[in-house]
Amino acid sequence: MSRSGHATRRRSRQLALQTLYAGDLTPTESMPPIDEVFERVAENFDLPEGARDFAIELAEGTVANLGRIDELLAQNATNWKLSRMAAVDRNILRLAIYELIHTATPVSIVLDEAIVLARKFGADSSPKFVNGVLDAIARQVKLATDCDKAPEEPI
Repeated sequence: MSRSGHATRRRSRQLALQTLYAGDLTPTESMPPIDEVFERVAENFDLPEGARDFAIELAEGTVANLGRIDELLAQNATNWKLSRMAAVDRNILRLAIYELIHTATPVSIVLDEAIVLARKFGADSSPKFVNGVLDAIARQVKLATDCDKAPEEPI
């Protein structure tokens, strides 16, 4: 992928993150429809159509799988309740977990991009926190994937 392709995907992730963050902080019982939040946030971005499509895929996919994502997050964020995490960190992790599990993006890129988002939008401690939690989840996901690919034993 070209350098501009990386930058475009990074901007897609930023839009998806800001969409998730806005939805997460909306003072209602549940998150408003993600497509509505996306359109509101996307007004502030100038993205090519493909990048826009990737951003909405990430945002919608994350929300659609939020139960399983939050379960993995709670299991691996030792000593942290989801409700006590910084909203930015929580949503960076959610987005990255979705991308790890449901896309073909290599693990190293998912981790690197999550850390970049944490540096840009989070607190000083965010990159280290995001890296630690995401690394544990990535190992767990890889182990599950490797087990699925293991050859069956002959009968």
